[in-house]
Amino acid sequence: MPNDNPAEREHPNDPLHGVTLETMLKRLVNKYGWDGLAKRIRINCFKNDPNLKSSLAFLRKTPWARKKVEDLYKSSKFWVDL
Repeated sequence: MPNDNPAEREHPNDPLHGVTLETMLKRLVNKYGWDGLAKRIRINCFKNDPNLKSSLAFLRKTPWARKKVEDLYKSSKFWVDL
């Protein structure tokens, strides 16, 4: 399972370095909303009564879903402005 501690990520030049899963998800929800996020990443926790806590729990135990969130985060280029 990927490490959720940003300080322990392998590559400091990685756009995900220093960004927690919670921060990624909050930024994606702020940008796309839950509906937009559910359209981009077809995961039930984004479609059916979505909330941050349950989505984070699911993503932390489901590597393929977490990767989809990380990939969308990277393609959304939030990290460019940091």
